[in-house]
Amino acid sequence: MKRRLGALIRKEFLQILRDPSAIAIAFVMPASLLFLFGYGVSLDARHVPVAVVVELPDSDTASFVAGLAQSPYFEPQSFMDVTTARAALRQRQVEGILWLRHDFSRRLLRGDTAPFSIIVNGVDANSARLLEGYLQGVWQNWLQQRARTSGQPFAVPAYSTDRIWFNPALRSRNYLVPGLIAVIMTLIGALLTAMVVAREWERGTMEALMATPVTISEILLGKLLPYFFMGMGGMALSVVLALSLFAVPLVGSVWALSAASALFLLVALGMGLLISTLARNQFVAGQLAVIVTFLPAFMLSGFIFDIGSMPAPVQFVTHVVAARYFVSILQTVFLAGDLWPVLLANSAALAVMAVIFLGLTWRQSRKRLD
Repeated sequence: MKRRLGALIRKEFLQILRDPSAIAIAFVMPASLLFLFGYGVSLDARHVPVAVVVELPDSDTASFVAGLAQSPYFEPQSFMDVTTARAALRQRQVEGILWLRHDFSRRLLRGDTAPFSIIVNGVDANSARLLEGYLQGVWQNWLQQRARTSGQPFAVPAYSTDRIWFNPALRSRNYLVPGLIAVIMTLIGALLTAMVVAREWERGTMEALMATPVTISEILLGKLLPYFFMGMGGMALSVVLALSLFAVPLVGSVWALSAASALFLLVALGMGLLISTLARNQFVAGQLAVIVTFLPAFMLSGFIFDIGSMPAPVQFVTHVVAARYFVSILQTVFLAGDLWPVLLANSAALAVMAVIFLGLTWRQSRKRLD
């Protein structure tokens, strides 16, 4: 058995060298997708164009607008009146309007609420909430600085001290890139086995393999082991790119990351083998791999959309998406460290799914041509 299994593994590596499409799937595709999505997907709101309308300019309004200009989140643009600013907002030239009315300074001196209005573009609800929060933060900072400069106490109901754990810089890339690795490796792992095995059915080499004394278990192991090592190489490349290119911190241990990645890759390869068993055509196998693995991983894994905000039936469906558990593991290892309750619970779910997919593949595989 060892000789036959060794011969099958050697045959797979020779086939990979002769047809390097598997190398492209394992190494070129992860780097390309990580580069594309890593730079293209961002939840940060920076340098947002904002219209500023000042009805009666004075030192207070000038100081407030200067504080707005110093913020990295805004690019203020001056408008003479609010009508023109609203027209710019409708045309998407600006994303919000800050309207300082004529009695701004007078009310401020009286200790009354300074009359200004904030109008934001609510087409993108997430960006609108971020923009509104950033403007309120600039207003509070300006009030505190003004109180210190004038020597007057800054009266607020309570002072709060914010401490942000795990991602103090609030970089969305630190949160998105680990989840993106899980989504990419879901697709890569499924394609490595689904496309390659389907190609063997189309070319007739699988029929020749069926005529040999090898067992179905040896055939599956001979397919699984070479692409497992290639998938781990692609995973290592993705992690190196995340650390070097996107500057994502790795707080946890490499060993925990490697063990979880190996477990998840077994699940992805098992899905690919099952797809290739059911569909012996490259086109069909590729379509099934995208629909069954990539799209659920992208939409239902918590990579971008919070699972807790989804309807209850959809939350239930997410439990059968393997990427959900791997996204949680990667975000924990990268940002929080080796939190074993989180890692062990999600790893156990991946282990169960690996057994299910590989078991279904072995049960559906037979040494016959029908």
